[in-house]
Amino acid sequence: MKVTEILRDKGATVHTIWPTATLRMATERMSTHRIGALVVVNDQGDVVGLLSERDVVESLARFGAGVATGLVGESMTRNVITCAPDDRVNDLMAVMTRQRVRHLCVMEHGQLAGMISIGDLVKSRLSELELESNVLRDAYLRVR
Repeated sequence: MKVTEILRDKGATVHTIWPTATLRMATERMSTHRIGALVVVNDQGDVVGLLSERDVVESLARFGAGVATGLVGESMTRNVITCAPDDRVNDLMAVMTRQRVRHLCVMEHGQLAGMISIGDLVKSRLSELELESNVLRDAYLRVR
């Protein structure tokens, strides 16, 4: 399965935030939308970072309770790992495991086209395995 198929099923909506927003605003948005990360974009809409739950926790540990008034740009991950719509789920699972990330921005022609999480990849892989299992079971029952 490819990223394109995942985005077709889940949608390509991506929640973004500016680097000048506060962490309080970011965490409220993440909580409201029940998501684990926000793509950080500049005024031109270019991806400049990613703010994940992990980034927020690390900032809280580093700066203490006052972190809520800190800026997203001070806590975000700047090295955003991306993928393309034609990338395969199995390959991306390996990338996410190796890089220890849970979210990938999907980029197409230099533009943000979506976002996928490790949960999206696991769900898609489980669907593939269930389909394969059903096909094998049906084939076995036919030959018996």
